[in-house]
Amino acid sequence: MARNSYSIGIVFIGLAVLLLLGKLGVFQFIFSFFWPLVLLVPGLLFHLLYFNRRLPAGVLVPGGILTVYALMFFFCNLFGWGSMAYIWPGFLLGPAIGLYELHLFDRGSDRGIWIAAMVLGVIAAALFALTLLVKLGIYVIALILVVVGLSMIFRKRRLW
Repeated sequence: MARNSYSIGIVFIGLAVLLLLGKLGVFQFIFSFFWPLVLLVPGLLFHLLYFNRRLPAGVLVPGGILTVYALMFFFCNLFGWGSMAYIWPGFLLGPAIGLYELHLFDRGSDRGIWIAAMVLGVIAAALFALTLLVKLGIYVIALILVVVGLSMIFRKRRLW
């Protein structure tokens, strides 16, 4: 009987700690930061199941999409949701990576899958560049001017 009451006492103490942590907002804080794991875990699980030969290569497409989206959301949790103004082309990059993985690891994949992955990837890269140029344009122009100025100052002069 003493051993049984000891175990029940530990369970009660554990429940009390969980209740207090919940009341203090610890779980709210943890969930508000780590909620992208809801996307990352299935994305990585799809990859794991494919590479362990449990599922066909088609699961790499949603696996790639979910993984990229989860990383984007972690980035926003870390640096603020205003950074979504810069990384939104990642929503096109996710399917591009998923399709490219399918093409890379499925020997019987059609060439159209590779073309779709490349088109989406190029569009995403162009939109990333355009977004950065629009949002940070003055800084990019200033950086280019500094690099050109430094190259003009420090280039070797030729004597004729």
